[in-house]
Amino acid sequence: MNEYSPLETGHRVAPRLHARRTDTRVEWRVVDLPRDLPRSAATMLLAEHAEYGSWELARSVTYMGGNRRVWLKRKRMRVVRTDAA
Repeated sequence: MNEYSPLETGHRVAPRLHARRTDTRVEWRVVDLPRDLPRSAATMLLAEHAEYGSWELARSVTYMGGNRRVWLKRKRMRVVRTDAA
């Protein structure tokens, strides 16, 4: 990977998936990006979330210190059992 790999830069993904209401069909994930993470690395990180996890960008905030917080959302995946067990 390049010198700004998301795994090495210390970005933090919230350990819990947040649902706003109990009856909603949307999952939420909050990603905190440090201020020293370049825009290209942040774009790569969010593109990987979108491609491999079906996440889409819902909201992004840049704080005064330069830190960024990104809210990602996706439809909740319902898996239906198909065998006769």
